[in-house]
Amino acid sequence: MIKGFVPRLYQETILATATIKNTLVVLPTGLGKTNIFLMLAAHRLKLYPESKILLIGPTRPLIDQYHEVFRKHFEIAEEKMAVMTGMIQPEKRIELWKKSTVIFSTPQGLENDLLAGKLDFENVALLGFDEAHRAVKEYSYVWIAKNYMKTARFPRILALTASPGSDMEKITEVCKNLFIEDIEVRTESDPDVQQYVQEVDIDWIKVDLPPEFIEIKKLLEASFRSKLEVVKNAGFLHSTTGASKKELLLLQATLRSELAGDYKNFPLLKAISSLAEAMKVGHALELLETQGITSLYKYYERLQEDAKAAKTKAVKRLFSDNTFLTALEKTRQLYEKNVEHPKLDELKRIISENIAAVKGAKAIVFNQYRDSALKLQDELNKVEGVRARIFVGQMKKGETGLSQKQQKELLGRFSAGEFNAIIATSIGEEGLDIPKVDLVVFYEPVPSAIRQIQRRGRTGRQEKGKVIILVARDTRDEAFRWVAHHREKSMHRILKTLKSKLKLTPLGQREIKNFE
Repeated sequence: MIKGFVPRLYQETILATATIKNTLVVLPTGLGKTNIFLMLAAHRLKLYPESKILLIGPTRPLIDQYHEVFRKHFEIAEEKMAVMTGMIQPEKRIELWKKSTVIFSTPQGLENDLLAGKLDFENVALLGFDEAHRAVKEYSYVWIAKNYMKTARFPRILALTASPGSDMEKITEVCKNLFIEDIEVRTESDPDVQQYVQEVDIDWIKVDLPPEFIEIKKLLEASFRSKLEVVKNAGFLHSTTGASKKELLLLQATLRSELAGDYKNFPLLKAISSLAEAMKVGHALELLETQGITSLYKYYERLQEDAKAAKTKAVKRLFSDNTFLTALEKTRQLYEKNVEHPKLDELKRIISENIAAVKGAKAIVFNQYRDSALKLQDELNKVEGVRARIFVGQMKKGETGLSQKQQKELLGRFSAGEFNAIIATSIGEEGLDIPKVDLVVFYEPVPSAIRQIQRRGRTGRQEKGKVIILVARDTRDEAFRWVAHHREKSMHRILKTLKSKLKLTPLGQREIKNFE
């Protein structure tokens, strides 16, 4: 049933586990996770010839990609394979489901069809979840897995990811939600993987914030502290320094649940509003430190629009804070002078030296904000020999966006060499097959093991690759660098621990035992 590729040793070893247990496969990007699913699909169809195979992925470009792998390497009639998305009418989806053996689907439409009773999993012998780290909280993967394990006559789950997360709670949740019985992990340094991994050089390039930035930074920090001081004085916070964005969000959620509709509890209301102000100032600080003046000024403009529309009291109050207003005015002056973050000149130099000067070379620049990405596209296109395009997710209100069809077309044009640089937001991190990229640039470090691994995996697939990470000294960039590093180390320790403690109970209910 398989054609056109020879399985690698580690793929065969992982397959041996996956044939007998629901398995989570954690494998670096570019090392053939889909091929493992394809091999397991052949095995399951041999065992159950009249069954169906289903592989789910979060986006249309990804499931188109799986379809292409099967067309190339799986001996099955074209009409026996189907791609199902929310863009296809429900009646057509049911028709495709009935006549197809191998199905590739996005999760939301599938979940709706299952809830409506229009299809069922009884005859599905293998269910694959790509980007399996998404299987948390209310994401469709969770309900789909539960429904599958309840209704399939011969269930088998294969979950695929480059990184399932970096803390015990998150990884455990993924494993429980997908009924995982075993974990197969490989890193670039494992003996059976090493020969297939190209060397990737990683450089950290540091820049200093100019004095004008530091001046604005001090103003925003003072404004931020003043908001948190209100929360501290109300008895809800111990200190105005050191609290992370995540901690402040958790505190805000806690205070809102305490409020529980008691809108006469004025100290609590004030604390909640001050926290909202603090987080807006904190975001402004992050944009200044990691992105630059254009992103910060665009953010200010959106806040001003919200204040005029009286959307929230927190935003209106922010514009009566003189310290914040002074920071805004200084930002406006720099914006009008076209002053930008020193990272931008570094990026232009890096792209010029590594891409513009090298025939056929290609780069991906990762940047997590659309305003910044647009600015980078404009600036890189001013560099001789550089043809840059922005690669973003679907359009949100008032923002630049690409439909999934446009995303696929853009990647095809990039592969064909129509342009040599892509500026990608987080959409470019997940799984998309970008075959040859010589250079990956992080415009900012990200405090996430998942995102760091995914970004890094965009290069070094077929030839030696290079990763450059831009860092602004004495900013959250430096903190994020080490957070991601430690989280990645933590992920591997946790996976090793969980693998040894996964058990199958006598009742056949898959769960994780004694993982604390």
